[in-house]
Amino acid sequence: MIIVDNILVDESIGKEYFDCDLTKCKGACCTFPGDYGAPVLDEEVELIKQSYIHAKEYLSEKAINYIEKYGMVEGEEGNFTTVCIDKKDCVFVFYEGDIALCGIEKAYRDGKIAFMKPISCHLFPIRAGKFGGEYLYYEEFDVCKPAPPNGKKKNIRIFESVRNALIRAYGEDWYIKYTNELKGVQ
Repeated sequence: MIIVDNILVDESIGKEYFDCDLTKCKGACCTFPGDYGAPVLDEEVELIKQSYIHAKEYLSEKAINYIEKYGMVEGEEGNFTTVCIDKKDCVFVFYEGDIALCGIEKAYRDGKIAFMKPISCHLFPIRAGKFGGEYLYYEEFDVCKPAPPNGKKKNIRIFESVRNALIRAYGEDWYIKYTNELKGVQ
């Protein structure tokens, strides 16, 4: 374990290779079967709601109808998630061919909104937990099996793959401290 500014980081994040390959995984992280969608921070709930008007442009009629009926975020303070359609696709999923993508992120990339997507989605496959402080860990999923060999081929480790998300979540100074700590460990 590495501790940087009171954040505990699992060593696998600095050691394991990982680089998403959408051509193989098809964006499966946005379509996991389950009762709940992506974790959403309290401060992201309103940003998601504000983003909907532009994200809606990319969504299917089914997703729009689902949001109108069930909403886009569920839960309570400290425990919000995105809503899933039929316990599978996040309500913000749209498809380009057979690849699942995020309508919020698409609106962001098209310059229509300033909010990219929930930080939990941006950090994936890193998960953030709490136990008297924040704990970052790598969670392996079968749907992500193409990512480690792709990362190895390109020499990209998990922390490099999600560099922008880590900086967004914890700041550039934190990221530099973390990478400096890794140099001491490797």
